[in-house]
Amino acid sequence: MSTFEFALVAISSIVAIMNPISTAAIFLSLTGGEKPENNKKIASKVAKLGFVILGFFALTGTLLFQVFSIEMYAFQIAGGILLVTIALKMLSPSDGFSANGKGDISIIPLTFPLTAGPGTITTTILVFSQATNIFETVFVFLAIGVGVILSYLGMVYGYKLFNLLGKTGIQVATSLMAVIVLAIAIQFIISGIIAVAPHLPIT
Repeated sequence: MSTFEFALVAISSIVAIMNPISTAAIFLSLTGGEKPENNKKIASKVAKLGFVILGFFALTGTLLFQVFSIEMYAFQIAGGILLVTIALKMLSPSDGFSANGKGDISIIPLTFPLTAGPGTITTTILVFSQATNIFETVFVFLAIGVGVILSYLGMVYGYKLFNLLGKTGIQVATSLMAVIVLAIAIQFIISGIIAVAPHLPIT
C-alpha cells in the first residue's frame, strides 16, 4: 500500500466511524436547535478533547491496554451502555442533557462516546499500528483532525437546519435520532459481547 493509499484509508475510515453528522445532529437535539452564545465554545471543546483523546490512544493505546490488562470489548460495552442512557434522555427532554444545565454535554456524550468513543478509538489504534513511516503517521493525525473539524462545523452551523425544520420537525428528528443512537448503542454492546464470548469459560 502506497503512502497516498494509506492516507485515503486513514482519513475515510476514521471520519466514517467518527460520523461527524450524527454528532452534530445529537448536539443540536440536546441543545434544542437553538443558537446560544456558548454553542461555539462547546463545539470547540469537543473538537479539542476529541483530538487529544484520539491522538493519545493512537500513540499509547496498544501499550496502555497491555499495561492495565484492558480489553477493547470493555470499552465497547461501556460505551454502548452510555449511549442507551443518552437515547432515553433524548426521548425525555425534560430529564435530558442541556447546554445550559448541570450536565456537561461537551464531555458526555459529545466527546465520549460519540466523537472519541470505542469504535473511533479502536479504528485509530488499528490504523496507527499500520503506519510504516513518518508520513503515514502524520496522515493518521490529519485524519483525526479532519473528523473533529467536520464535527465542529456541524455543531456550530447545524442550527440553520433546525430553523428550516421548525419545532415539530425538530421533535420528530430528535425522536428519530434517539432511535438511531439506541441502535448504535445496542450494536456497540453486541459487538462487545461477541468479542468477549470466546474468553468466557463455557462448560
